Amino acid sequence: MSQEKIVVVGARENNLKNITVEIPRDQLVVITGLSGSGKSSLAFDTIYAEGQRRYVESLSSYARQFLGQMDKPDVDSVEGLSPAISIDQKSTSRNPRSTVGTVTEIYDYLRILYARVGIPYSPATGKPIERQTTDQIVDAAQKLPEGARLQILAPIVRGRKGTYQKEITDVQKAGYVRLRVDGEMYEVTDDIPMDRYKQHTIEVVIDRLVVKEGIDRRLADSIETALKLGKGLVTLSHQAPDEKETWTDELFSEHYSCPESGFTMPELEPRMFSFNSPFGACPECTGLGTKTEFDPDLAIPDHSKPVRDGAILPFVYKSGEVKEWWPQVLDGLGKAMGFDASGPVSDLNEEQMHALLHGLDEQVDVVMSYSKTTRTFKSKWDGVLNVLRKKYENTESEWVRQDLDQYIQTIDCPACQGQRLKPETLCVKIADRNIADVTVLSVGDALEFFDGLMDQLNARQKAIGERAVKEIAERLRFLADVGLSYLNLDRRANTLAGGEAQRIRLATQIGSGLMGCLYVLDEPSIGLHQRDNRRLIDTLLRLKSLGNTVIVVEHDEDTMRAADWLIDIGPGAGEHGGKIVNEGHYDDFITRSSPTADYLTGKEVIEVPAKRRQPRSKCPVGGKK
Repeated sequence: MSQEKIVVVGARENNLKNITVEIPRDQLVVITGLSGSGKSSLAFDTIYAEGQRRYVESLSSYARQFLGQMDKPDVDSVEGLSPAISIDQKSTSRNPRSTVGTVTEIYDYLRILYARVGIPYSPATGKPIERQTTDQIVDAAQKLPEGARLQILAPIVRGRKGTYQKEITDVQKAGYVRLRVDGEMYEVTDDIPMDRYKQHTIEVVIDRLVVKEGIDRRLADSIETALKLGKGLVTLSHQAPDEKETWTDELFSEHYSCPESGFTMPELEPRMFSFNSPFGACPECTGLGTKTEFDPDLAIPDHSKPVRDGAILPFVYKSGEVKEWWPQVLDGLGKAMGFDASGPVSDLNEEQMHALLHGLDEQVDVVMSYSKTTRTFKSKWDGVLNVLRKKYENTESEWVRQDLDQYIQTIDCPACQGQRLKPETLCVKIADRNIADVTVLSVGDALEFFDGLMDQLNARQKAIGERAVKEIAERLRFLADVGLSYLNLDRRANTLAGGEAQRIRLATQIGSGLMGCLYVLDEPSIGLHQRDNRRLIDTLLRLKSLGNTVIVVEHDEDTMRAADWLIDIGPGAGEHGGKIVNEGHYDDFITRSSPTADYLTGKEVIEVPAKRRQPRSKCPVGGKK
C-alpha cells in the first residue's frame, strides 16, 4: 500500500484533529476547504515537513550540522513519501540582484551563448570585431587571384605622434629593409620625414611576393612573423595583376581588437556577462542597474520659500526652525554667488542653483554672531546634495537614516542606463542584440526571438549555440505555459507577486525534469488571469506525467475538476476545522455533501451583489486619498 499511496496516520499539527488520510501517488491531488481549515497544515506542515526531515536525516552528520535540526511534525506516521519539494508563495528571492532570468537559469544559458557565439562590435565604428588565426589569414591571402602582388606588413606604430627613430633603428638591426610610413615606401636607411607633432603609422615590410601555387609555407611563415612583430596585427596590401598603381589594404588581428579605433576586448567568457561578477558588472552601480541619489525636488520642494529660511527641508526642524548654522553658511554662499539668501529659491539662476545643490570649489565667508561678538571665518560649501550624502554615509543613527530616506529616490545608473553591465560587454551582439537587449524583452517576445534565432546564425554559430538556444527556448516556453508571457526577463525577483513567483518555480521544476518527487504547491492560480488557467493546469498535469506526485492547496474550481483526487478539509475554520469531510475522485466527491462539494454542484452559491459599493474617492490607482 505504501508504494501506491502516501499514508498519513494521526496528524495533529496545528488544528488537525488526529486525522488519517491516504493520498494516491503519481497523481494530481487537490486539498481544498475553507481558509484556516487546515489545508496547509496537512500539506506543508505535515507531509512536506516530514519529507524534508527524512531527507536531512539521510545525510551525513557532517552535512546535517550546516542544515540545522528539523523538528518532527506532530503525526504518528507518514508512509510512502518521496523526496519533497515545496513551491509556496514565500519562496521569492529578496535579493535585488535576482531577476526572472537568473532565478529560471535562462540568464545562465544566455551568458554561455553570448560568450561562445557572440560577436564583439567596435563602439567607435559600429563594425564587428573578429579575431583571425594564422590559418584564417593565410586562407584570406590565398583567395587573391593568381598573379596578384602581395605585401605583408607588420604595424609597429599606429596613429601616434613622434619621430620614432629608436623603433626604426631596431627594425634595421633586426634585418628588415623597407618601411611604409603614412602610406609611403622607404628604405630603413632613408631620411624619413616625420613631424613630431603629427600622428604617424609605421609598418615594417616583412615580405613581398606574387600569389601563385607553392607559396603556402612562405606565406604562413611571413604572416606569423608579422603577427609577432605587430603584436597581433598584420596588414595584407595587395594589387590586382592588371593594376599598376592602386594597392588595397586589409588589416587582420588575432585578438578582439578594432584595427581602426584601437578598441580591444578580452577573451569572451561567461563571467563577462554576469552583473553579479566584477568581471562583467558596471563599475558605477556594481551590477545593480540603479543608484540611490538625493533628489533636489524632494529636498527643495517649494521654490517660493527663502533659501536660508525653510526652503531646504533637511535643514529644518519639525518646528520650522532652521538647524545649526546653515542660515549663515547659505548667506555666505549667496554673497559668493551674487544672490540674496533671504530671497526665494525661484530667484536663483542656473549657475547659482548648481552651486546651491552641488557646491563650490572655493570657500565662502561665514559670519556668526554670538551675543555682542561677531566672528567671520571661511568654510567649504559642498552643496546640499553632498552634505546630505555625507551625513547619510557617516551617521550611525538609524533614526537619522530613516529621516533622510524621504529625500532619496532610486534612478537608473547613469553609466550603464540600467543595463547593469560594462560597456565592452554590451558591445557583444547576436543577431544585432546585446544581452541586455534580450533580457528587456518579455517572455513571449523572447520566445519568438529564440524560435527564429537559428535561421540568423552562420554554420559555426549554429554548431556551437544549438544546445544553449534549445534550453533557453524550452524554459521560456515553460514560463509561457504557466501564464507568465508578460514578464520581462530583467524584472527584479523581489517585485514579483506570490503567485508569479510560485509559477516561476513551477516552470523551473518542469525544466529540471526530475522524476519520482513529491511537489507541494500553495494556490498557484493566485493572480492568474482566467484565460491562462487551463495552461497552468496543463503544466501541473505535465509535472505529474513525468512520474511525480503533485499536491496542490487550491480553491480554484477548474483545478479541482482536473484533479485525480480531491480532499476537502473542514467543516469550518480554526478550531472548527481540521477534519477530512470529503475525499475521492471528482465524480464521487460531488455526490457527497461537504462545503466544497455543495458549491461545485450548485447547491450553495455566492450571489453577485445587486448593488455594488461605491468608492469613497476618485483618486487614481495607487494614488493617495
